[in-house]
Amino acid sequence: MILYNVTISIDQSCEDEWLDWMRSIHIPDVIKTGFFKECKICRLIDGEEKGGKTYAVMYSAYTEEGLNDYKSNHSEALQKEHNAKFQGKFAAFRTELKIIKEFFHEG
Repeated sequence: MILYNVTISIDQSCEDEWLDWMRSIHIPDVIKTGFFKECKICRLIDGEEKGGKTYAVMYSAYTEEGLNDYKSNHSEALQKEHNAKFQGKFAAFRTELKIIKEFFHEG
């Protein structure tokens, strides 16, 4: 499995609106493409920038090929919607991580 992580620092002036939009529109739209098993949205506890909050939005892709298909055919349009709605209010970067092994507590 591949993790597609989008780290976003969002201006506090629109944080609540952004979170609502991400939960109700953007993340469901990404999941509907069929390339991702799940998504987790997390807020960074430390390292906040002044005036902004930082979030990690982690999508679990079924395959690397599927993630590449998503990036080639779907991500641009979805990112344009995000950019249009929150232009000048965020900074973002993306990383891809290959899961080598998962460990679980057996208690």
